[in-house]
Amino acid sequence: MTAILIADDDKEIVDLVQLYLQNEGYEIYQAYDGERVLELVNEREFSLVILDIMMPKLDGLEVCRRMRSEGILTPILMLSAKAEDNDKIMGLLTGADDYMIKPFNPLELSVRVKAILRRIKQMQRGASSESHNLVIGPIEINRDQHIVTVSGNELHLTTSEFDILYLLASEPGRVFSSEYIFEKIWQEQAFGASKTVMVHISNLRDKMRVAMGGENVIKTIWGVGYKIEI
Repeated sequence: MTAILIADDDKEIVDLVQLYLQNEGYEIYQAYDGERVLELVNEREFSLVILDIMMPKLDGLEVCRRMRSEGILTPILMLSAKAEDNDKIMGLLTGADDYMIKPFNPLELSVRVKAILRRIKQMQRGASSESHNLVIGPIEINRDQHIVTVSGNELHLTTSEFDILYLLASEPGRVFSSEYIFEKIWQEQAFGASKTVMVHISNLRDKMRVAMGGENVIKTIWGVGYKIEI
């Protein structure tokens, strides 16, 4: 059964989200503070973490940072009462895969959850039916094992970063628009999605630049989109 962790200090929200997701057949775990989230994600594997930003002990942003720094790449859907673009960007910069504003429609959240999990399953099915590896210069992408290495050194990427890199690397030199990337990766229509893609590309580019010894292989073509070029 697909296991999802819901983390929010508001028990009513946790119970409401749990009700909707259990009706979809998911196994639900609960946490009410950031420290408990870290305990749970280190105890077992989850398919998704739904993570509120404003929580006691450790807030959601710090939890997300620590998960990513520890190499825990579980997809994260971040919740926040803050609607400003800067707050959304900050959430994505810390490593979240998606972001929803409170108050939200539980049905919409359920749809977002399904989209994230569907994307992961499609990636896994694609890995079994296509070539497992992409190799571009010193970069090797193993889709089966969800591993990226640069000159033999493993590079830790979130699910969204991995998917974007795989997409770009599937056709080196091709310029992909933000809208195409969003619709391909998030499986949703790309209304106002350019900032989401921009933040994920920025995170991915920074990691790749460090791994490549300062070389920038992910290029921005202003007004058009992004490509990988070595």
